Amino acid sequence: MQNDMLRRLVAEFLGTLWLVLGGCGSAVLSAAFPELGIGFVGVAFAFGLTVLTMAYAVGHISGGHFNPAVTLGLWSAGRCANKHVLPYIVVQVLGAVCAAAILWFIASGKAGWVPNGFASNGYGNLSPGQYSLGAAFVTELVLTFFFLLIIIGATSKGAATGFAGIPIGLGLTLIHLISIPVTNTSVNPARSTAPALFAGGEYIGQLWLFWLAPIAGAMIAGALGRLLYEPSTLIDTVIEEQRSASPDPGD
Repeated sequence: MQNDMLRRLVAEFLGTLWLVLGGCGSAVLSAAFPELGIGFVGVAFAFGLTVLTMAYAVGHISGGHFNPAVTLGLWSAGRCANKHVLPYIVVQVLGAVCAAAILWFIASGKAGWVPNGFASNGYGNLSPGQYSLGAAFVTELVLTFFFLLIIIGATSKGAATGFAGIPIGLGLTLIHLISIPVTNTSVNPARSTAPALFAGGEYIGQLWLFWLAPIAGAMIAGALGRLLYEPSTLIDTVIEEQRSASPDPGD
């Protein structure tokens, strides 16, 4: 049992590390590289590809959450055991911070490098497009809601087996294409926390939103997903009782 938990935690640590290193790394190192920058579209695909690749690499070990909001959303959906929730969140944050440290070391190897926001998330004057707190909150809540709905639906009974990583990765790509100008895209509290710790100042002061909004959106999606894809025993019982009470057409 302990060995199983260790394997799960290592998988979540490595998956989150790769997500932050690949996604934030593309933003810090490649997005505006002179003449050959990958821009918003490239960064969006980088985030999607990190989830897609790690979903197949270690998703079968831990479930491939790589995100505290996903863990809590799946817990809300009845897909994550109580005993896994806190340990998963702890190693996800640690993996993200480790990735940010690696990225800082690499990026600072260039003479004259200026970290700026270091791919941190923000609203108001820290938003890439100067979007308000309210706009940022709604963006993060709604997009995380749909991200969890995609995850729950793609991994539900009846969905095509073996392909869940594809819609999940593409879903995260689409989310980034929509929201990079608004918040620099979080939908993941661990991803938000790690670069903010290195950027410091106001970025840390705004972290609360990038925990609250994604977690709220994820848990709402989890509750809805439980109803859509895995109806509770109570609902099944009510339906069965209604069928039993209905007159038989043959009578």
